[in-house]
Amino acid sequence: MKYKDYYKILGVVRGADEKEIKAAYRKLARKFHPDVNKASDAAEKFKDINEAYEALSDPEKRRRYDNLGSSWQEGSDFTPPPGYENININFGKGDFGGFKTVHDFGDLGGMGGFSDFFETIFGDFFQQTSGGAKQKAYSGFTQETQRPPEKKENLDITQDLFIDIEDLMGEGTKAAKISYMEKCKECSGKGAYCYQCGGSGFLTISKTLNVKIPKGIKEESKIRLAGEGKTDKYGRKGNLYFIIKYKKHAYFKPEDSNIHADLEISVPKAVLGSIAEAKTLHGVVKVTIPPGTQSGKSLRLKGLGLPKKEGGYGDHIAKIKIIIPENPSEEEKKLYKKLVEIEKSLN
Repeated sequence: MKYKDYYKILGVVRGADEKEIKAAYRKLARKFHPDVNKASDAAEKFKDINEAYEALSDPEKRRRYDNLGSSWQEGSDFTPPPGYENININFGKGDFGGFKTVHDFGDLGGMGGFSDFFETIFGDFFQQTSGGAKQKAYSGFTQETQRPPEKKENLDITQDLFIDIEDLMGEGTKAAKISYMEKCKECSGKGAYCYQCGGSGFLTISKTLNVKIPKGIKEESKIRLAGEGKTDKYGRKGNLYFIIKYKKHAYFKPEDSNIHADLEISVPKAVLGSIAEAKTLHGVVKVTIPPGTQSGKSLRLKGLGLPKKEGGYGDHIAKIKIIIPENPSEEEKKLYKKLVEIEKSLN
């Protein structure tokens, strides 16, 4: 890895304190953020600025960087900073023996000898714990404990999809907006100083999809859209599942394949019988109201309901609702008074 002078990148001297480093970082981050600076190299400079700040803002990381340069994270396969040209590290293939040097390890540039140098390189890697057991490195061998397998990420998304009752009458499409969070691929969800996710580790994904609504689909049914779920760092995609919910309708109330709705009529029409108009999913139809129809009585209109899975349609159930006038005219009042007198005479 090519040596990067983090102090030079941030424009501070090597002895700069934490306050000076933070102030320099904020100034440069604002200047070179890709959303603000449209120069072709802005993103790369912004990445270097974040990398430099990550190393110099943490005392331990800064100490390791001062000793190892910009390869302080890897600990191997690096080009050392000025002053370390005489140290040659050969790790061989997969082990940490074969440690060769053309320089005396007695002090190693003030790092305290061989063990301190080795700890400086691999401090983070060999001090992790897994299930309570530590993993340590020694000069001639490695002792390690087995890590548990990585938990598989659930990439599927499940979301409610509210549809109108009228949408059930034909196989049409409906625009559905979805919004969800997924791990930032730039930093693999680590966040910190990532310019892509702003340090949160996650990105908000929003999109609009045209969803085909099957004819007569039932509430709580699922519609599956393959590959429209989340995407992981390997490019694997999950599925999107819409759970069907019916919007509340001002007039219709679905029940399986049947539709229930009130049919309002006046007192005289209920007493004498009449022809009323009923609104259904299939349009407005005329309904015969028998004389003496009581409020709450249901009239079944065959085949005017929702589509059935096996074919055909359910029924439209019209429930009679007799409407009493709230502000009757003087003439209506006289007629109702006359009716009251007739009722008394009959009793």
